[in-house]
Amino acid sequence: MGQTATVEGTWLQVRNLGLLALAELLGLTLWFSASAVAPAIQEDWGLSTSGAAWLTMAVQIGFVVGTLGSGLLNLPDLVNTRRLFAVSAFLGAASNAAFAFMADGLAEGLIFRFLTGLFLAGVYPTGMKLAATWAVRNRGLAIGLLVGALTVGSASPHLARSLTDFDWPQLILVSSGLAAVGGFVVLLFVKEGPFTARGAKFEPRFIWWVLSRPGLRLANFGYLGHMWELYAMWTWVPIFLLANFEERGETATMAAALAFAIVAVGGIGSVVGGLLADRWGRTTITSAAMIISGGSALLAAVLLQAPLWLLVVVLLIWGFTVVADSAQFSASISELSPPEYVGTALTIQTGLGFLLTLGSIQLVPILVDAAGWSLAFVVLAVGPALGTVAMLRLRATPDALKLAGGRR
Repeated sequence: MGQTATVEGTWLQVRNLGLLALAELLGLTLWFSASAVAPAIQEDWGLSTSGAAWLTMAVQIGFVVGTLGSGLLNLPDLVNTRRLFAVSAFLGAASNAAFAFMADGLAEGLIFRFLTGLFLAGVYPTGMKLAATWAVRNRGLAIGLLVGALTVGSASPHLARSLTDFDWPQLILVSSGLAAVGGFVVLLFVKEGPFTARGAKFEPRFIWWVLSRPGLRLANFGYLGHMWELYAMWTWVPIFLLANFEERGETATMAAALAFAIVAVGGIGSVVGGLLADRWGRTTITSAAMIISGGSALLAAVLLQAPLWLLVVVLLIWGFTVVADSAQFSASISELSPPEYVGTALTIQTGLGFLLTLGSIQLVPILVDAAGWSLAFVVLAVGPALGTVAMLRLRATPDALKLAGGRR
């Protein structure tokens, strides 16, 4: 009887985590839906490169406002998690569709992209909280699976662009449809797991509590170092590839397909990172991933004119490792926080991380215009270097014994 119950419990865990990962993948197609077709939007609207970059920045700003606002209100722990995820996915899909139907210039476009990011704040961290309710011993893998789905979802607009001849509004609408399906999947088929904590009360000062605890503060500092690099890399490496391939006489379609591969391979990296972190420790794997991703950024900086195969290999390694650690910062926060406020703590963490990305995303084109891609890649490597220092400091504290069953 006990064995049967264990098998049934394992199947429920796999089923719910799998469906949740699918929903996250579909929902996060909204994030880079406009970025993937930015060249076409630039041509239609007569935008500068800076104007096109603001279409991505608007999503980041909306997400930051949404996460910090919901964190201050403790929404992820006071509102039914599944309903919050589903409603956020529906509203994000609607604002994204409005971008395709109603926007005819940068001003309107920024409003709808801001709203898309605002509603995504109820999808990404809420999904991580749901994943945490289904796992304790293998929490790194559970959240890693979710972040892997996010990664593939973020990359998929680049794949769609490389495989279809759709006009850009049609591609935007495809991502809205997928996000709506993701909302229905969670609402109808995903359940909260057996490790759901109850009892949260409205506590707007919890954000200060999170920032005042040494272990949580160091885990958040590590995450900030990781985020300095991650979204700037995801945003600008596709643009770099397009420019680099044009110089080499290669096609834009090939550049888009490779951009998908470089971002999407991080999905595999996220799952592998989760498996290894549950076995060897969170600080160990996050530090190793940041050392390799930062090193890859430095290598890319000196290999801009190297043979294409060599540059592609380095970029794929960078794409694999740049997100391999991401879920482990979130798993660390979930293990160091009071169980009843895990959703709030995760939302605060993601809000602070995406706030930092506003600076790194904007800085890259300034550095490229001033001194080329090499300097931009070198500056991105600063983030993981500082993040590694923070995680090694966390490793030396008593709080590290709470991570991954004491595996640090």
